[in-house]
Amino acid sequence: MEIVKDIVIVGAGISGLTTSLGLHRLGIRSLVLESSDKLRITGFAFTTWNNAWKALDVLCIGESLRRQHHLTPSMLVASTFSVQPASEISFKGHEVRCLQRRSLLEALANELPIGTIRFSSKVVSIEESGFFKLVHLADGSVLKAKVLIGCDGVNSVVAKWLGLEKPVFTGRSTVRGYTKFKGGHGFGPEFRQFVGKGVRSGLLPCNDENVYWFLTWTPSTKEEELEDDPAKLKQFVLNKLQDTPDDMKSVVEKTWLDSIASSQLRYRRPWHLLWGNISKGNVCVAGDALHPMTPDLGQGGCLALEDGVILARCLAGVISKPDMEGTDDEEEEYKRIEMGLKIFSQKRRWRSIDLITTSYMVGFIQQRSGMIINLLRERFFSRFLPGRLLRKADFDCGNLQY
Repeated sequence: MEIVKDIVIVGAGISGLTTSLGLHRLGIRSLVLESSDKLRITGFAFTTWNNAWKALDVLCIGESLRRQHHLTPSMLVASTFSVQPASEISFKGHEVRCLQRRSLLEALANELPIGTIRFSSKVVSIEESGFFKLVHLADGSVLKAKVLIGCDGVNSVVAKWLGLEKPVFTGRSTVRGYTKFKGGHGFGPEFRQFVGKGVRSGLLPCNDENVYWFLTWTPSTKEEELEDDPAKLKQFVLNKLQDTPDDMKSVVEKTWLDSIASSQLRYRRPWHLLWGNISKGNVCVAGDALHPMTPDLGQGGCLALEDGVILARCLAGVISKPDMEGTDDEEEEYKRIEMGLKIFSQKRRWRSIDLITTSYMVGFIQQRSGMIINLLRERFFSRFLPGRLLRKADFDCGNLQY
């Protein structure tokens, strides 16, 4: 039996829930399909910049999240291979916070009407049916959608249907962790980062009790096998942190094993977005399904929030037109939807290409070893990076209304 839905969003991550909430604020209902049985909090936390907070304010959830997360005034960058003092990058005039992923997803989900998110709903295939898309789920049910939006991450079924190439392995991996200090951690609010010997690590307090940390490195084949064993991962990280301050090591030591996760860093090659389909007919992708990137700019989650606001605006501009109400002309409606998604893809293509490319290059320079690259990193890159980070974060996604 086919169940007809106007807008089906695959994936209850940041971009999926943001799009759904944006549409809801405009009076348009959607259905969000999530393959897991609950909201996914993998990644634990992420850096949010000006562009993210502009999007969150548009969605009317920014203030509640600000109250839970401290403002980050600056970033301290120290070398683990030289005696150079740490350099400080001031964020004055910019809003930077470490946002807990759980807090964000719950804030988005709690604003949606009951029944908007359908858990344990894995999409297995997509097929055409006139001006609709048939979305086949693992439980055997079929949804008939006027609009299909893929927000289903780096292994997106929707991106595959659009013909986008798979994201590729960068050759680097990351371990992320999240530590709760009952009674307070005692660290300052600064973002601390340590670079050198082929490793980049850092810690960033979210508030008085919670600290997010990460480590990225270029793994050998044997090290790749650590990903499924949190205990071995934790010891591996501590071994890699021998040259970092005790504060960094103590945060990792106090992390519970269920709060440690590892993954390979993947990205979509920019030229695949240059020539590939972000949208096709009444189907499009957003978030990591559109622009998976390395974490070196801290813009992956921020970009997903931008996507959701802009996509909701583009769809509302065609779906909620007064002259469409009550129309039986499916072809005309399809053409309007197609145009709205084309506008979205035009707006997001170059922004995505720019950030994917910049993030990859920042990570490449920060993590490489060698006398020349070390010199460039200390003498040139440390001056170049701050302005680059802040300029990329000044993007304004605009309001929900045109």
